[in-house]
Amino acid sequence: MTKARSTAVEQAEAYYDSPDADAFYFHVWGGEDIHIGMYENDDEPIVEASHRNDETLASMLEGLGPEHRVLDIGAGYGGAARHLAKTRGCHVTCVNISETQNRLNRELTQKAGLSGLIDVQYGDFENIPAEDKSFEFVWSQDAILHSGNRRRVLDEVKRVLKPGGEFIFTDPMQADGCPDGVLQPILDRIHLETLGSFGFYEKELAARGFEKIEVREMTHQLRRHYARVARELTDGYDRLSDIASRDYLDNMIKGLGHWVNGADKGYLAWGVMHYRLAK
Repeated sequence: MTKARSTAVEQAEAYYDSPDADAFYFHVWGGEDIHIGMYENDDEPIVEASHRNDETLASMLEGLGPEHRVLDIGAGYGGAARHLAKTRGCHVTCVNISETQNRLNRELTQKAGLSGLIDVQYGDFENIPAEDKSFEFVWSQDAILHSGNRRRVLDEVKRVLKPGGEFIFTDPMQADGCPDGVLQPILDRIHLETLGSFGFYEKELAARGFEKIEVREMTHQLRRHYARVARELTDGYDRLSDIASRDYLDNMIKGLGHWVNGADKGYLAWGVMHYRLAK
């Protein structure tokens, strides 16, 4: 029986379906990828750094190939799914709450000739539309923070993974030991009460029978990405105001500053988390 979605998921759907957000994330944040990039330097183009994120995670999944099924939860425009299908030949199911993003995902997937390997489904990660034990891998990039019930997301990941399957993901988080209240400007903007943390995920995944394969702490990339996006937005403000409202752009610049400030003060965390479900 499908359970009710959290308020945070409902708000995330409305936000990402909005014309302003769609224009911003596609034209500024990373194009086909709307997650945090992995940069070689502060001036590297956002798209290149975002693609490096895709390949870094893919390279950590040893043996991934055509015989495997991958579930991407919070798949956005599907850039990672197309990368996996093209380079590894695997079948990828994209689950995403924004039909605005899903429509473009389907279009880009068809243009790439990958429709036979990629399914795009409307849905959310608190109620994954998939059968039990139906995937060898679950993948997610910077999406789970938008859940108001992350424990339920992890329950769903466990449910759809086959025994011995792997879960690899990134998520903007708070640092373990972060003081209470200091992240309120960030939480208010994204309509959340909390963020996850490395410690939260390690504890909750262990309780569900997952074993840690590897965790890469890369918080400097979170700081670099938000600063890079803010610079891109500021430099292209006049041009971008033709496709998104100035109120939206002004609020985004302010919000990006909160993330950079939080990272500078050591309150935030980010990295790659890779776990395996026990057989």
